[in-house]
Amino acid sequence: MSDETPICSAKGCRSAAVWVLAWNNPKIHTPERRKTWLACEEHREHLSQFLGVRGFLKDVVRFEEWQEREDS
Repeated sequence: MSDETPICSAKGCRSAAVWVLAWNNPKIHTPERRKTWLACEEHREHLSQFLGVRGFLKDVVRFEEWQEREDS
């Protein structure tokens, strides 16, 4: 990730990201592959539901925790 402040992935939202939503589409991704969307507090539930009803959502973690995982 870049040094810029990460922003929410919701359409039109420019708020700072607080959450990472890890997902994959089993029709096109291998099981271990994880794509990510970022979410602010306001859009976390909406984005989670969007991915969840499709069976794509795998994990929701705080952005700081995700960065710690990536850095280790």
